[in-house]
Amino acid sequence: MTTVLHKLKGDRVIWMTVLFLGLISLLAVYSSISSLAFKREGGGTLHFLLKHGLMLVTGGVIMFYASRQQFTIYSRLSQLMIGAVAVLLLLTLLLGSNINDASRWITIPIINQSFQTSDLAKVVLVVYLARVLGKHQGEEWTFRDVLIKLMVPVGVICGLILPANFSTAALLFMLCLIIMFIGQVPLKWLVTTIGLAIGAFLVLVMVNEAFDLNVLPRVETWVSRVESFGVEDHDANYQVEHAKIAIASGGFLPNGPGSGASRNFLPHPYSDMIYAFIIEEYGSILGGLGLLLLYLILLFRAVKIGSQCPKAFGSLVAVGLSLMLVMQAMINMAVAVNLVPVTGQPLPLVSMGGTSVWFTCLAIGIVLSVSRSVEDPSTTTTTDVKRPRTALA
Repeated sequence: MTTVLHKLKGDRVIWMTVLFLGLISLLAVYSSISSLAFKREGGGTLHFLLKHGLMLVTGGVIMFYASRQQFTIYSRLSQLMIGAVAVLLLLTLLLGSNINDASRWITIPIINQSFQTSDLAKVVLVVYLARVLGKHQGEEWTFRDVLIKLMVPVGVICGLILPANFSTAALLFMLCLIIMFIGQVPLKWLVTTIGLAIGAFLVLVMVNEAFDLNVLPRVETWVSRVESFGVEDHDANYQVEHAKIAIASGGFLPNGPGSGASRNFLPHPYSDMIYAFIIEEYGSILGGLGLLLLYLILLFRAVKIGSQCPKAFGSLVAVGLSLMLVMQAMINMAVAVNLVPVTGQPLPLVSMGGTSVWFTCLAIGIVLSVSRSVEDPSTTTTTDVKRPRTALA
């Protein structure tokens, strides 16, 4: 064990947080998967447990090797990848697997593994944005610079995600604005950008509906989710109603693993609604607040790393990627407790998922790479090392 811990470079608290999240994921997924296993595998849960465990293990390997790299390499890679992910997103819209009027997945030809291209795009866009902001630290931002250097890549990526996944596009756009604010982009330009984005979205929706273009095939789904939020409609709010039943059944103290009955009626207790299922089995204190605390610890450590990093890029990328994961977790939890409309956002590192686990682990690996440079400055090149003039400083 000592040898293993010695090889894990970077912030040990983040490593332990990820380990706890992975263990919680294995326990919760194994306990909640019985209904899906019965439908697809004749009652066997071992297949799903092994598959999910394999994804977590390979994700851990990705995280390990990502943390061993010098974090500045991701700045250069993002510059190469930003165009590639835009092409991938476009191909997904045109040729991707269509499920519930949403083309979100594309299949890798050789290994025949499908993945959600937006998961990769989120990581690449955040790293790219941190690169651009880091390169222009201390410079005066004009509105033209903000539009061309920042909002064009943000608008293209978010715009390509939007038709199939509104919640991911909106969450990513808000995250980018927060990163820009931290990177000292003037607030007046950010407010102007928000107004332009809202206006463009409304025009797109009106044109789509007026001419029946089918550019936004899920508009009716978005509207119905907003309209049904907070309304006493058991059919429209089936997921949330059963999530509240599961939470109420959990109480304050743990009932124990395997005790959750909501696996038999709660939609997606292993993915979208896994937070409600965890509360049912482990209680509001240990399961609910405990899981929330783990994500807050992850964010706190990343902000601390960002405040200590000598490079603007490292500071922004550590905070940006951790915010991406924690904001997604908060949205998932808020849906489960009926604070926001249903979005379909998984719980990072906990929900059963495919390649999304890999990209989550890649993001954490990059944060760990930054933390490794903070602990051992000799791992960072001395060129262009400067204290970032950001909101963290």
